[in-house]
Amino acid sequence: MKLKSEKPNVMLKQPILEKLKHCDSLDTLKQAHGHMVTSGASLQTYFLSQLLNTCSKFDSTYALTIFNHIPTPTVFLYNTLISSFSDRIHLAFSLYKRILSHKSLQPNTFTFPSLFKACASHPSLQHGPPLHAHLFKFLQPPFDPFVQNSLLNFYAKYGKLSVSRYLFNQISQPDLPTWNTMLAAYAQSSTHVSYSSSFQDPDLSLEAFYLFIDMQFSHIKPNEVTLVSLISACSNLGALSQGAWAHGYLLRNNLKLNRFVGTALLDMYSKCGCLNLACQLFDNLSSRDTFCYNAMIGGFASHGHGKQALEMYRKMKLEGLVPDAATIVVTMFACSHSGLVEEGLEIFESMKGVHGMEPKLQHYGCLIDLLGRAGRLKEAEERLQDMPMKPNTILWRSLLGAARLHGNLGMGEAALKHLIELEPEASGNYVLLSNMYASVSRWNDVKRVRMLMKDRGVDKLPGFSLVEINGAMHEFLNGDKAHPFSKEIYLKLGEISRRLEEYGHKPRTSEVMFDVEEEDKEDVLSYHSERLAIAFALITSPSGLPIRIIKNLRVCGDCHVITKLISAAYQRDIIVRDRNRFHHFKNGICSCLDYW
Repeated sequence: MKLKSEKPNVMLKQPILEKLKHCDSLDTLKQAHGHMVTSGASLQTYFLSQLLNTCSKFDSTYALTIFNHIPTPTVFLYNTLISSFSDRIHLAFSLYKRILSHKSLQPNTFTFPSLFKACASHPSLQHGPPLHAHLFKFLQPPFDPFVQNSLLNFYAKYGKLSVSRYLFNQISQPDLPTWNTMLAAYAQSSTHVSYSSSFQDPDLSLEAFYLFIDMQFSHIKPNEVTLVSLISACSNLGALSQGAWAHGYLLRNNLKLNRFVGTALLDMYSKCGCLNLACQLFDNLSSRDTFCYNAMIGGFASHGHGKQALEMYRKMKLEGLVPDAATIVVTMFACSHSGLVEEGLEIFESMKGVHGMEPKLQHYGCLIDLLGRAGRLKEAEERLQDMPMKPNTILWRSLLGAARLHGNLGMGEAALKHLIELEPEASGNYVLLSNMYASVSRWNDVKRVRMLMKDRGVDKLPGFSLVEINGAMHEFLNGDKAHPFSKEIYLKLGEISRRLEEYGHKPRTSEVMFDVEEEDKEDVLSYHSERLAIAFALITSPSGLPIRIIKNLRVCGDCHVITKLISAAYQRDIIVRDRNRFHHFKNGICSCLDYW
């Protein structure tokens, strides 16, 4: 029996392809296979490729059985099956090894993209670099764009952005998919749509901006995929002007506001503090899926609107959409930050009983945070101990944060012990416990924690804040004096301090490190990064506009108090996004109602 590679008979083609197209089970597939055998179509490579592609969706063993009975499979058929197995790396590479061991076959341009895709979907770097070397053995540079994109994407998936960028820079004329691959690499590495995760490194988002500018100079026209990456970078930076520009570009150029772009815009407007715009956009979307709802629920959650988040969760289910693992996370996060304990517990219990989902670590993290914030520390500790899996750092840190909030030193010490074992170099854990000791004036214990940090070589994570003025992002570090307006900023800080004294403000110096002299502690607090950003915004922005700030750390208690007073004294709305949530300060009141 010999395979025929010529063009298939047109009259024969349509009925067989229709049968394959409408296969909905292995039984109907076997019937289509039988028809191919009796009609002789199984002797033609094209039909076999369609059969293998369809078969692999139902039963990989059956697909391999068919393939193994082909007397002389071509590279085309190998590539077809490898592509079908791109989510099953061991099967894909077992076929690739058979090509390599064959006397007359060798991999070609169509072999490698599927293999790199398989590598990118598998939590291991084992296969990717050797496969990269094989490119030079079997292909001649410059490589096909599909090969290049798959290679860029593989290294980006593993956080090897420098390698991805190096490879990108070697391409003389990148096409649109190649630009999109590199932009997505930066955007996905810099931002993560999770409202319980910490602030990401803004440098990668800035790289996405710079790359987009380069793309415009190259006269490559962006499409919807491009805008999703750009908008995601705007979300991380809180760059509202640039995000709104991207939205406008979409409308001006008649690009499609699909669910992917819509979800990215929802997330961007929410994370830039414009929840009302996110709501308007959500209501105007022609089609909404689970991801759209997750972004909107997450928006309500991060702004502290727990009841609205719950309403959105219920509306989602009424529309027939099934909550996924991320839906549960953002909805429980909303409950946690709004004190809706019973509602959050009900959602957690519904995972298994109603939706048939097994809770994962992130769900237990939300549960511990929910109970801990509400002061139900004993229950939180019991839930943590009864988990079916080993607690990770996020759970122990949630317990430590709850212990600090409610002054339970014993629980805080126990949680820190576990955290040091799991991540001995993370500064935030030590700082939390140190602040707990400082709040009750246990200075010897504060000193002990600080010495422990020093002995282990742990440095405190520096705080920084970003503020957008006239479309430009300005970054400030704690005590920063590098800004061109530094002199004016510090004069403004002095004015703010004097003005707030009239409001009876007294700095909470217990939150400052123990080894700073008492008369200097007020200065240390005054130079926190968000205060520098606020002072700069008061100097440079119109009085009618809200001040929007993004901070990489949790807002400290004194900064929270002073920002409320500034909003009243200067009659300015101030919106601060810290590592956990949003704080809307207006007329001396914060939207979190001091529950954060």
